[in-house]
Amino acid sequence: MSSMIGSSKQDPGKTLLLVVDDDRTVRELLAEGLGVFGYPTVRAASVDEALEVVRREPVKLVLSDIEMPEKDGTVLLGELKTHHPDIDVIMVTGAVDADTAIQSIRQGASDYVTKPFNLVEVQIVVERTLEKRRLIRENREHQERLEELVQLRTEEVLEKKREVEDSYESTLQALVTALDFRDNETQGHSYRVVEYAVLVAGCMGLGEPELTWIRRGAILHDVGKIGVSDAVLRKPGKLVASEWDEMKRHPEMGYQMLRHIPFLEPALDIVLSHQERFDGTGYPRGLKGEEIPKGARIFSVVDTFDAMTSDRPYRAAMSIEAARDEITRCAGTQFDPRVSEAFCSIEEDQWRAIRERVHKNVLALDEQVRRCLG
Repeated sequence: MSSMIGSSKQDPGKTLLLVVDDDRTVRELLAEGLGVFGYPTVRAASVDEALEVVRREPVKLVLSDIEMPEKDGTVLLGELKTHHPDIDVIMVTGAVDADTAIQSIRQGASDYVTKPFNLVEVQIVVERTLEKRRLIRENREHQERLEELVQLRTEEVLEKKREVEDSYESTLQALVTALDFRDNETQGHSYRVVEYAVLVAGCMGLGEPELTWIRRGAILHDVGKIGVSDAVLRKPGKLVASEWDEMKRHPEMGYQMLRHIPFLEPALDIVLSHQERFDGTGYPRGLKGEEIPKGARIFSVVDTFDAMTSDRPYRAAMSIEAARDEITRCAGTQFDPRVSEAFCSIEEDQWRAIRERVHKNVLALDEQVRRCLG
């Protein structure tokens, strides 16, 4: 390797150049001239020798003759672009081979010089090539920094989104818990039907984001009952016609309460349509068949199931088996037959396990509330 002499704009002491030429005189002239300009160099007399040098030395730029015996400079160019794409290659050629040099640039060479060459012109081409590589490297590093920054900001936004969604979910839980305490005969109902609805939806092949929409719609389905008077909502017996009319307004009231919240928009089908019937005799809009949103058709089955299998002041709870029979009987009238079929395909133990789990959670919540109030 020739020793460094002087310096250049490119801080050449950090840039190792490889000179490849089968003509020793040319090879020595180029290497020594570049050394004068401050560039440390190594030398090779053939393509194979050059590749061996590249494997063991931190070469940044190669000046290679095109016309060499056995393997010419274009072979070396191809090998370097394939295996060492960050090494720049300047082709050295006779004037009559200028077209070949231009073709080499199309194949990835950074530039070319022609023989007989002027060493100052060679220096200019080398510095221009290294400056271009420096700009490419800085641009790449800048792009990488930008990508890292975008990734960091994206992660921060996603974390904030998760925090907001968790806050929403906590608010929904608090709202439904308050409603369940107010309508004390159905305490735990909202939590049971959420799990029931997700279980049936999964059985029917639904995935995310539909399951999240169904989960939110199920937990909010009766939120409109906040607008129903205590005299009607907490009446221990059956409702008279006027009281029933008031109760029947709760789907629309719930929808009106929530319709301006974009976060909840996909869940509002269940809030508004959970009292529709498959035969079109439900309320509030009298939708029929598949006019009823799928989530609402699923919810209608599990809502009725929970009502039938829960104790009421005016009647005892049905067994799970009897409730399943009733749902089968009402398929095609009150319920979507496909939803009824999916519901009935689920083992009784799964329904029983959900009821027991929710019951334990409600008892724990009751105890927590009593401690807070005590």
